[in-house]
Amino acid sequence: MSTVQEVMTTNCASCTVLDNIYEAAVKMKQYDTGFIPIVDGERLVGAVTDRDLVLRGIAAKQPGSTRISHIMTEEIVSISPDTTIDDAAALMAEEQVRRLPVVKNGKLVGVVSIGDLAKRTPFADEAGQALSEISESPYTH
Repeated sequence: MSTVQEVMTTNCASCTVLDNIYEAAVKMKQYDTGFIPIVDGERLVGAVTDRDLVLRGIAAKQPGSTRISHIMTEEIVSISPDTTIDDAAALMAEEQVRRLPVVKNGKLVGVVSIGDLAKRTPFADEAGQALSEISESPYTH
């Protein structure tokens, strides 16, 4: 059975707890992503999405110099590199998320997304099913 390690993105952008909202937005633009894991050293401590920047940052009138830790989501679901593709897709559907940080021994080692699952032809059905279930929710992360 294939694992997340085979399809995950390993050169993903991340921010530290000391970075600010502006720096996270710049990384999102630079890496063309809407999801940035937040680390303390190498340890995953949270994540911020483009939606978080808008709702908790801009709409809440937070200046760009506000620390990212003030708007990040701390309670995030992560998986290990040896998680099966099927289990990752099922977890994405269950948690209603499009991306999962991949963590090994507390250290961020990558991110797997619905797109990563869909790129691999044998897993297109799982990714499609997960995306379908996520898209049915009126509120997605």
